[in-house]
Amino acid sequence: MNRYERLNQERKISDKKKRVAAYCRVSTDKEDQTNSFESQQRYFKEYIERNPHWELYKIFAEEGISGTNTKKRKEFNRMVECARNGDFDLIVTKEISRFARNTLDSIYYTRDLKKYGVGVIFLNDNINTLDGDAELRLAIMSSIAQEESRRTSQRVKWGQKRQMEKGVVFGRSMLGYDVKDGKMYVNEEGAEIVRLIFHKFVNEKKGTHVIARELGEAGIQSMGRVKEWQNTVILRIIRNEKYCGDLVQKKTYTPDFLSHEKKYNQGQEEFVIIKDHHEPIISREMFEEANHILDERSLSQKGKAKYSNRYPFSGKIKCGCCGSSYVARYKTRKNKSRYKAWRCNEAAKHGSPHMDSGGNLVGCTGRSIQNEEAIHIMYLVTKSLNYNKKKITDHLLAVIKPILALDAAGVAGADHEKLKLQIKKIEEKSTNLIELFISGDITRDEFAAARVKCENEIAKLQSIIESIPKYSDQCFMGTFDQTDQQEKMMEKQQKLIGEIAETIRELVNGVEYEDDFYKEILDKMVIHDKDSIDVYLHLLPHRWSYAIAIP
Repeated sequence: MNRYERLNQERKISDKKKRVAAYCRVSTDKEDQTNSFESQQRYFKEYIERNPHWELYKIFAEEGISGTNTKKRKEFNRMVECARNGDFDLIVTKEISRFARNTLDSIYYTRDLKKYGVGVIFLNDNINTLDGDAELRLAIMSSIAQEESRRTSQRVKWGQKRQMEKGVVFGRSMLGYDVKDGKMYVNEEGAEIVRLIFHKFVNEKKGTHVIARELGEAGIQSMGRVKEWQNTVILRIIRNEKYCGDLVQKKTYTPDFLSHEKKYNQGQEEFVIIKDHHEPIISREMFEEANHILDERSLSQKGKAKYSNRYPFSGKIKCGCCGSSYVARYKTRKNKSRYKAWRCNEAAKHGSPHMDSGGNLVGCTGRSIQNEEAIHIMYLVTKSLNYNKKKITDHLLAVIKPILALDAAGVAGADHEKLKLQIKKIEEKSTNLIELFISGDITRDEFAAARVKCENEIAKLQSIIESIPKYSDQCFMGTFDQTDQQEKMMEKQQKLIGEIAETIRELVNGVEYEDDFYKEILDKMVIHDKDSIDVYLHLLPHRWSYAIAIP
């Protein structure tokens, strides 16, 4: 037997049955028998058994999850991981729209699976990704599926808005109301709590923090998704127009049908507003008075200091492990004395790192820090400022001068056409990224990062273009003499530099052991561990690092 005959013999021996996995998305509707897990399991089992060279490995099924992206598809991701581990040789699915309605996802995952020798057969589309022309046909069919998904999304949005205009409620039950079949019904148990909150706020003149504490101390149980009474919960109740009988919908919207990411509606889409839609719990007069009180507090500087940003370090202490912000918590010592500490929000919510029921990694190892420790670190930083005040003052002035110069001369002298040309080049670069991604020259993560960078650069250039006409049009129309104007701007610039310099010197010299002072100068404090805490101040490139002892 020669070498070639031996290779053929070995090929026949190794040509065993292929292990085949099936993937499907099944319906959550009990009445939808055709798309149930049992029926699809039976369908794929029979289909695979008809092929003598195949054997069923496993059926991976999702329940009622959208196919426009793969982030939340747990079974899909598990199937891909098994394929990479060599657990099976082939994937069978009905059609591309079941696998992915995103063109990039379709190409990315089929190409990735192919690297591991795993093909995907789309039965209804008659595509086997191991065939030579599969990728071309896959790209065409995926694009069609993606477009169909977009149209479906538009139809759903249109239908929902028409229903909203008729008064149908889209949303969950809430404190004081039960939502059933698109209608709101008063829940008397919860309604009594709502009335009590408004009474305490309007009639007893109590703040939201006090109300939250009193509700907890009185043993009044929170309802629905609310785990405990907090000031933010009280604020949401006072601001909720539903309690006076009005209905406002489309407070959130989904700008991208592929990602399904919801964003707060800040006027991007039209709100659906219906007055006197349902039975009110609170009179309109009391509701308006409560919100008037909140508005007055938000407009008052004194009120701002009292009712918002209660802590000087709020939002400024960051976790070096996961990037989350730190939140304030009050703790009790063994001697019963209370103290304030800051803890990573991710650790506070989920504890130590672990996998949740959805297969997501949650939790954090970020350590806590006492408020006194944070204040002491800021004291050390401000002492350092005093020691190095000349160096720091010079640096700040060096940073500010070019900015002012740009304001005085750069804006007026900017060239529209050059800026537009830069934008065009970046747009072309962004388009080329898709080609690089499809060809495999860059990874998915590299593609996403580069795309975001391009978008940010375009937005920055566009903002510069939009600011130019205010000055240049005046010059063109002859409303002022350009030379005189430049001299005035230079005088204004020098005066402003002098004022800023004096302010900086006062800031650098003004070492104070006060929270408000630290609040003004602190950019962020990053907690890595007990041996590594970094402090960054506004406009300064320097980083101060400290280690503190665990109490």
